[in-house]
Amino acid sequence: MSLPRLGVNIDHVATVRNARGGVHPDPVDAARLAIENGADGITAHLREDRRHISDDDLARLQILCLEKNIPLNMEMAAVAEMAKIAIDLKPHAVCLVPERREERTTEGGLDAAGHHNQITPIIRDLSDNGSRVSLFIESLPHQIDASLKCGAQVVEFHTGAYAHALDDGDQAKADQLLNQLQEGAKKASDMGLEVHFGHGLTFDNVGAIAAIPEGMELNIGHFIIGESIFSGLPAALKEMRDRMDQARISI
Repeated sequence: MSLPRLGVNIDHVATVRNARGGVHPDPVDAARLAIENGADGITAHLREDRRHISDDDLARLQILCLEKNIPLNMEMAAVAEMAKIAIDLKPHAVCLVPERREERTTEGGLDAAGHHNQITPIIRDLSDNGSRVSLFIESLPHQIDASLKCGAQVVEFHTGAYAHALDDGDQAKADQLLNQLQEGAKKASDMGLEVHFGHGLTFDNVGAIAAIPEGMELNIGHFIIGESIFSGLPAALKEMRDRMDQARISI
């Protein structure tokens, strides 16, 4: 049985840096430390408002990931400006996500079904340029079908609603959402799409998601970076990896 990969999102190292300006802490240093301590990939979201990761960060992350032979996953809105940056950068992977200026973080999944005509040419151009393209979507049948029709190779299911339900103590809703994620993962995998999960994952809730057998990768950022303030990044990564692996081994 294969173990899920751990992609580490280092956006919020840049958030801390940008709170005071200057160059410290450097998200590229965080990415290097994550790679040295077992991260399978690095994820960074270049937002249109540049609220955390900058263009320079992304360029330096690509250099680091190429040197270390580690995939860089660029998260981006499905807009022309970002598509041009991704085409110039040529990251290993690109994940198209919904983005609104007023949100604190990504809220919900991309409407692949409703934005087919906008998304499809961007996916085609990125794929032709050598990047694997994933869509960050809700685990819903019509969104999975639309992702395949748009030409995506990967779907990353939004786990934020599941995490929030657990935080709110609503176990019945959490169970319903987990079942939806499990069913979506099987459907997507059967259709030939690679399955990833991300958003809101913590030590406490990662087990049930990591145990979904079709899941090939979990992308986790905010919690790991936050936890590293107390325990250090290597220890936080090791604990998350151990919990993910144990959950998969136990199924």
